[in-house]
Amino acid sequence: RAAPSPRMMENTVFMSFTFYSTILILKMYVVAIITGQVRLRKKAFANPEDALRNGGLQYYREDPDVERCRRRVRGPHRNDMENIFPFLFLGAIYSLLDPSPAVARIHFFIFCVGRIIHTIAYLLQLKAPTRSVAYSVAQLPCFSMALQILLATTPYW
Repeated sequence: RAAPSPRMMENTVFMSFTFYSTILILKMYVVAIITGQVRLRKKAFANPEDALRNGGLQYYREDPDVERCRRRVRGPHRNDMENIFPFLFLGAIYSLLDPSPAVARIHFFIFCVGRIIHTIAYLLQLKAPTRSVAYSVAQLPCFSMALQILLATTPYW
């Protein structure tokens, strides 16, 4: 006999949100791994101890390819963190509002695909405006979810 499942696990919208959120977190890990691999291949290490372990202090240096990957993960704009973390919050709250499962899935799918295309466009240096369009499209479901959350919570203000 199966154990009863928690109520959140019965919420199809929340389960869809969980699926797409996990894909996005895995994408962030993959980009971090790619950065490490490029750093090893290019022999460009950020710390002297890493350089010493991998050939000598002459490899304690910057490399344009490594920096491009690094900016993608932890750069000045911290693009993934500035976009995926708010999505995680908005999506979780939005899931509690009992939205249409089909509409919610579309929100989550568009954001996820937009962020993946944004990453690919950045890493492969695709022509503009690919990255900007991917960024903008991914923001639409976030604004939609935020607006719906605000509308649902206005009576409690």
